[in-house]
Amino acid sequence: MTNLSVRKFLAAAAVAVCLPLVPHSASAMPAANLPDFTDLVDKVGPAVVNIRTTTRVTSDNNSSRALPPGMDEGDMSEFFRRFFGIPLPQPGTPRGGNGGGGGGNSDNGGGSGGSDSPDNADAEQNSGVGSGFILSADGYVMTNAHVIDDADNIYVTLTDKREFKAKLIGVDDRTDVAVVKITANNLPTVTIGDSNKVRVGEWVVAIGSPFGLDNTVTAGIVSAKGRDTGDYLPFIQTDVAVNPGNSGGPLINMQGEVIGINSQIYSRTGGFMGISFAIPIDEAMRVADQLKATGKVTRGRIAVAIGEVTKDVADSLGLPKSQGALVSSVEPGGPADKAGVQPGDIILKFNGQPVDTATDLPRMVGDTKPGTKATITVWRKGQVRDLPITVVEMQSDKTAKADQGKKSPSPKERASNVLGIAVVDIPADQQKALKLRNGGVQVDVVDGPAARVGLQKGDIILRVGDTDISSAKQFDDVTARLDPQKMVAVLVRRGDNTQFVPIRPRTPAQK
Repeated sequence: MTNLSVRKFLAAAAVAVCLPLVPHSASAMPAANLPDFTDLVDKVGPAVVNIRTTTRVTSDNNSSRALPPGMDEGDMSEFFRRFFGIPLPQPGTPRGGNGGGGGGNSDNGGGSGGSDSPDNADAEQNSGVGSGFILSADGYVMTNAHVIDDADNIYVTLTDKREFKAKLIGVDDRTDVAVVKITANNLPTVTIGDSNKVRVGEWVVAIGSPFGLDNTVTAGIVSAKGRDTGDYLPFIQTDVAVNPGNSGGPLINMQGEVIGINSQIYSRTGGFMGISFAIPIDEAMRVADQLKATGKVTRGRIAVAIGEVTKDVADSLGLPKSQGALVSSVEPGGPADKAGVQPGDIILKFNGQPVDTATDLPRMVGDTKPGTKATITVWRKGQVRDLPITVVEMQSDKTAKADQGKKSPSPKERASNVLGIAVVDIPADQQKALKLRNGGVQVDVVDGPAARVGLQKGDIILRVGDTDISSAKQFDDVTARLDPQKMVAVLVRRGDNTQFVPIRPRTPAQK
């Protein structure tokens, strides 16, 4: 007992002696390293606004305001008042300056609801709540296009509770950016940062109006950059809590600079689940500058439809790596058609800039001024080619329709070649209608390898490997010489889309 007690004492003494040797700062280090957002919020917060939109409705039409069974107008009004600070609009009354937590009277017609009265045929009904931030002291405000979508009136509420009726300057649906303006001066403004300098893992802050709750601050880190979730937007992914109502609000770095616009969330429930996306501010400002200058965004186009270059396609075509944009269709008479671009080409560069993924190309072309003469570098049949092209202005999307109504001859019982495809020739008049430059053959029977990769009867085969196909006999000769140990890329057209389909031939034993 005595020896055990001595040992316990010595052990306790050793611990007591060792403890002072541990630096005091080490225990405090986690707390010391935690970011403090207070100064940042004080700096940026006043320039973040609440945006409320309304639509015109007929006052005697109550069908759109049906309530759940057992809940009357009073119940719903109290629910919105207590939890969101938003009074439920009453029949026949103007939807003025109290929505969205705005409070106070409008300096620009938003507070009293204008000259509407209960006797008027139309009245305002709240249709949405979002966020935004002030770009300039004279009242330009940036937000998301979807925040003000289909709005008849837009109201902007500042942190000092002043509410203004805003004028829509311009909307760009492709990037989900919108600019509105209020009549005011000496407003607080945000500082625009550089989204190209954003680093994965850095702390960021969002300020906005989730569920209509004004000036809510949430924080997190940048989870990833360059997320391709849109044609023109390499999104910034974060784990900052963003919910409905945060849309249009700023994403802010630790220097108090806006690096993005909170725009989307990934969710299975409609609420935040740990992934949110922000539009890079560099992209947004390019759009905003055009909207302020002309009210619209002018983009370039070269009139091609493109798809991703998979590893299988790259390997089968001899590309060193899966990169570029695969041309699936070319608009007849468009810039790419005039430049000699063909379906099946892989665009590797645009004006000397590498096209790493298919989504890079629309951004590069879209940012090019219409009328610009450029050079596109394509991979075709194992060779790199430079093609001069003139960029034109993007108009409304048009899809060329081809007549494929004619029936093909009766099918063979089974495709016996290594690809599992039987084909028939395409009549000359049908080739002309389909605008087939180099012929092509139509799939008549599909089985085995071709069936497994999704080929269908009626598909048109334009090329096998690097060989253009112009007849059924040629197709049979080419497939007969294929190496069954190597995957082959077959250029297939279906409707208006053309793409390479990698097929692994079956061995003689599989026949």
